[in-house]
Amino acid sequence: MRLGINLGYWGAGMDADNLAVAREADRLGYSVCWAAEAYGSDAPTVLSWVAAQTEQIDIGSAIMQIPARQPTMTAMTAATLDSLSGGRFRLGLGVSGPQVSEGWYGVKFDKPLARTREYVEIVRRAMSRERLSFEGEHWTLPLPGGPGKPLKLTVHPTRAEIPLYIAAIGPKNLEQTGEIADGALLIFPAAEHLEATALVPLRAGREKVGKTMEGFDVCPTLPLAVGTDEQVPALADMFRPYTALYVGGMGSRKQNFYNQLAQRMGYEKEAVEVQDKYLAGDKEGAAAAVPHQLIDSTALLGSVERIADRMQAYAEAGVTTLTLAPAGFTLEERLTALRAGTEAMELAGLA
Repeated sequence: MRLGINLGYWGAGMDADNLAVAREADRLGYSVCWAAEAYGSDAPTVLSWVAAQTEQIDIGSAIMQIPARQPTMTAMTAATLDSLSGGRFRLGLGVSGPQVSEGWYGVKFDKPLARTREYVEIVRRAMSRERLSFEGEHWTLPLPGGPGKPLKLTVHPTRAEIPLYIAAIGPKNLEQTGEIADGALLIFPAAEHLEATALVPLRAGREKVGKTMEGFDVCPTLPLAVGTDEQVPALADMFRPYTALYVGGMGSRKQNFYNQLAQRMGYEKEAVEVQDKYLAGDKEGAAAAVPHQLIDSTALLGSVERIADRMQAYAEAGVTTLTLAPAGFTLEERLTALRAGTEAMELAGLA
């Protein structure tokens, strides 16, 4: 199992610190540094900046949003970033959610699975430098009856195949991800639930196309906060607002993938309560309603020894890249957490 780092969203007031965290992760031998986007900073710009100031660590988009770009633009960006970074780019894609897709990009959030499948196929074809023609439900290239003609990517990518990941939560999306991608980006992963909530549908997708899980990257992101084991409840409380936002406020009441995931993990009643309070404007009440066990099982909290035990559980569950989001109020606290991740991996015998 390898380690990754997730810088989250740029522009949250920790930008200079984020670069220091990325550099330290590079020095420590972390495998990949991911950056996110929603409706603020964009991932490719951040990744190019990080790549210019690191040496070995891969850079990855977690995620580039499908409604934000035409698939051929994504192929151009991926080829450019891979070239600039010397073959260190990983392309993570996702459909985002209905509020962002329709409210920010003006793109209807319908048939996300079909859109993702077509998008991935166009990106892969473009990256292969074939002369591109495509007829699908969501994209047609070139447009019929006009001056457009089939074109091919003019640049030669550093690698013929850039690793392609999909952010997936629901069973159908996970199954399709196993079928068409090289890796899955997971959120709120509990080691004890990983088989049922993620690996079963991923494996089914791989089997559809005659493949096994060999070489497929199972890549969850977990918050990391270091302290004593007695401090675990207080450390978990740091992530209550974050968990409540996703379980309670992401998407809509009918279409919240994170809420549905919490329910599949056994928190049916609690997930409904968190959402009810969040959507009613009671964010503090929603955060208080998040079960401690939900946070503790989807984060790495406590001493290095406790974190090492949790890492071992994730490795045994089938995780291949464990991405950490180190928490702290200062840069030094975040760097300490980052170093603790390396120490825990060594203690668990996984390094």
